[in-house]
Amino acid sequence: MIPLHMGALHPVEQVATIVLAFGPFVVLGIVIAIRRRAELAEEREEQEAEEARLRGEPGLDED
Repeated sequence: MIPLHMGALHPVEQVATIVLAFGPFVVLGIVIAIRRRAELAEEREEQEAEEARLRGEPGLDED
C-alpha cells in the first residue's frame, strides 16, 4: 500500500506520514458534513416558520 519511494520507514513514521498526508482532508470532510447538517436544520426551521406565518399561526420570533 505504501509506495516504495518512501524508503525504509519505521511503521510509526509510515503512519505519521499517512496521517499528515490525508488527515487534513478527513478533517475538512467532517467539518463540511457538520456545517451542511446545521445549515439544513436552519433552513428547515425557516421554512417551517414561514409556513406557520402563511397559515396565520403565531410564531416564536414575531415581535
